[in-house]
Amino acid sequence: MTEPAEIPSPERVLDAGALRALAHPLRVRMYDILSQFGPQTASSLAQLTGESSGATSYHLRALAKHDLIREVTGRGSSRERWWERPKGSVSFTNPAVMKTPSGRAATQVIMSEFLNRRHQQLLRYVGDSIKTPEDLYDAAAVISSTTIRVTEEQARELAETLMAVLNDASDRYRDQEGEGVVPFSLRVDLFPLPPESN
Repeated sequence: MTEPAEIPSPERVLDAGALRALAHPLRVRMYDILSQFGPQTASSLAQLTGESSGATSYHLRALAKHDLIREVTGRGSSRERWWERPKGSVSFTNPAVMKTPSGRAATQVIMSEFLNRRHQQLLRYVGDSIKTPEDLYDAAAVISSTTIRVTEEQARELAETLMAVLNDASDRYRDQEGEGVVPFSLRVDLFPLPPESN
């Protein structure tokens, strides 16, 4: 019997400084927009977030200071700078940083904002699809969940399988461009259910 493959480690585990820099609701949102929709300017991010371009410009500089984002070379002008998120996987959970109260707090802010944004996007998709039901069935989308009962070892094996699918899709399609190509969110959730509370 062969040993299951290990889950590939992300290319970058954020250090304490980067986590603290990202731990702001607007910065998480801007970082995620750059991840999902590609390069943006402070002005375009202002339009997408409802903030002023002065505010988005300030937060872009804070993110760039910790190499969370970078200026796009050869694009824009001195008045209009384009920003992008560097390619590669990023982990918001750093075991060393999680040992400190400030590290746990920063990670909590980032993960809560990130997951809330994904949840809101999913709800918006479902709401829009119900308004035009033909789109719900024509779209190449899957919204599914199930509850399973497994041991910790079985959960780890399942996590490895799911991550292999996710990594393969990411490697093949993350930077694809062309006619008909639109961003899709691909999310994997596998976690033990907490006890129900009253």
